[in-house]
Amino acid sequence: MATRVEDFSRQAALQAPVTSHRLPVQENPSLNSEQRQQQQRQQPSFGICFDVDGVLLNGTVPIPAAAKAIGRLLGEDGQLRVPINFVTNSLNRPTDRADQLSRVLGIQVSKQQIIQAPSPLSVFARIQDKFCLVVGQDNVLEIAADLGFKRTCTVEEVAVAYPLLDMVDHDNRRKISKFGYEEKPLQRIEAIVLMGEPKRWESALQIIVDLLRTDGQPRKDNEIVSVVKQLPVIACNMDLQFKDRALSPRFGHGAFLVCLEALYKKLTGDDLQYTSLVGKPSEITFRFAEHVLTKESQRMGHTDPIKTMYLVGDTPEVDIAGCNLYQRYIDRLRQSRHRDGNGNDIGNRSASNGKMRMEDGTLPGCRSVPDDAEFSAQTVERVVALLVCTGVYLPRPEQDREEEGDLRPVHGHRDFPSCAQLNEPARVCRDVEDAVEYILESENFEC
Repeated sequence: MATRVEDFSRQAALQAPVTSHRLPVQENPSLNSEQRQQQQRQQPSFGICFDVDGVLLNGTVPIPAAAKAIGRLLGEDGQLRVPINFVTNSLNRPTDRADQLSRVLGIQVSKQQIIQAPSPLSVFARIQDKFCLVVGQDNVLEIAADLGFKRTCTVEEVAVAYPLLDMVDHDNRRKISKFGYEEKPLQRIEAIVLMGEPKRWESALQIIVDLLRTDGQPRKDNEIVSVVKQLPVIACNMDLQFKDRALSPRFGHGAFLVCLEALYKKLTGDDLQYTSLVGKPSEITFRFAEHVLTKESQRMGHTDPIKTMYLVGDTPEVDIAGCNLYQRYIDRLRQSRHRDGNGNDIGNRSASNGKMRMEDGTLPGCRSVPDDAEFSAQTVERVVALLVCTGVYLPRPEQDREEEGDLRPVHGHRDFPSCAQLNEPARVCRDVEDAVEYILESENFEC
């Protein structure tokens, strides 16, 4: 777990979240002007991942501190001095999200800096060649194609091919009763990719369960398969709730997953098995985020590796837990590295291509990094989780939290550990500007 910082009392932050806790930046008086300029040009050994909803935006409304925070990372030339990316569990076209953040933050954000819940699927080569049911809204097929998926269909297309499935749609019932029905040929579904919550949950739940129970072929003349290897299921974004402009957080894709898991268990007696879970707090997503930060750092002309990765988030069970899980992942990798005869670190080499590949055999399969993923070298040693008070997390007095104890409901996904320590940030900050100030002070870095 990330280390708590002593110069800032978490209890004080909870009791007075509107108070600034910035420390003055101390200049070294012994440096001449040339040395100061050289210091200002130093390459950062850190990068920053920003959550979006609840950190930079509430819905479509910018949080006032957002533009100020990013402004602290700009040099005199108006360009970013520090590699950053944006890690969100939302589902949009990356170009749309990049354009939105560019307008809000006053900088040029590229789509390569946008990491959304399904973004790590771009390295899932094995699943991309299968005929996949892709679940989500709006431009979901376009997003899937951009990630590399070649053959896809939607819940609506399955419902058209098999009209008898969607009987929760009473209009469909009446249509069949009056005009009859005809099944249309549809290739067997080979995998299910849950990118985001659908518009009509009830119809999607029925059809997904049907596909799982018929091995991807829910024809009328087919039978429910009692013993079958479950279709691969990949779920993106396990957020139970997200912060918008309503009085309380809204249901997220994680709520849809809870419904799907409960129905599948009730009907089959078995737990729904996921092939992969991506999006925060998954270790896969944080490994991908490090990869993207490294690429951004290289694009900026930096040659030094990133040693510390910060994440600014608003949800303890998602953002903070993900950071701390990734720290554990890194620690295990460092401990498990093999050494050659000369005592040099060589990592685990993939037999197929000879490239460096680190593995963590202690993780369940659904949270493991794919063995065919092509990533930049893993260099981060420290992951620091910063929690802001502008989104899902609301400061509460220490006494209230202690009295709650173990009675507080668990909002995390069932396949991730539920541990209070995982939800503890290195620091609680008032807002994203306060978080950036803390990062720069901690790194002794001036933009």
